Amino acid sequence: MLPYNKNLKQFSQKLRWDMTDAERRLWSKIRGKQLKGQQFYRQKVVGNYIVNFYCAKSSLAIEIDGGQHYTCEGKEKDKKRDDFLLEVGLKVIRFSDRDVFENIEGVLEIIWKEL
Repeated sequence: MLPYNKNLKQFSQKLRWDMTDAERRLWSKIRGKQLKGQQFYRQKVVGNYIVNFYCAKSSLAIEIDGGQHYTCEGKEKDKKRDDFLLEVGLKVIRFSDRDVFENIEGVLEIIWKEL
């Protein structure tokens, strides 16, 4: 069982309602077991973090990164987060917003290979 900070539950529910356009686009392609029949969850609390998308069967976390992730501070935070997620047994793959908008089929192909 993954570690879970119950104090983040309400915030994760809010994030489900306030998804970015890129998150909505990817969600429309992976929800409802569309990829290899595997279930994805959105805005899943793992420890003290909330991952954009999570597949329990494949122990896979998917992150969609906007511009703030490409600053020095953003990269540092993402590394710390990814290290934690790896420690608890998750594989993390990241895509930029741009990837999702300009190459959704390529994004889906990469996810498919990781499942």
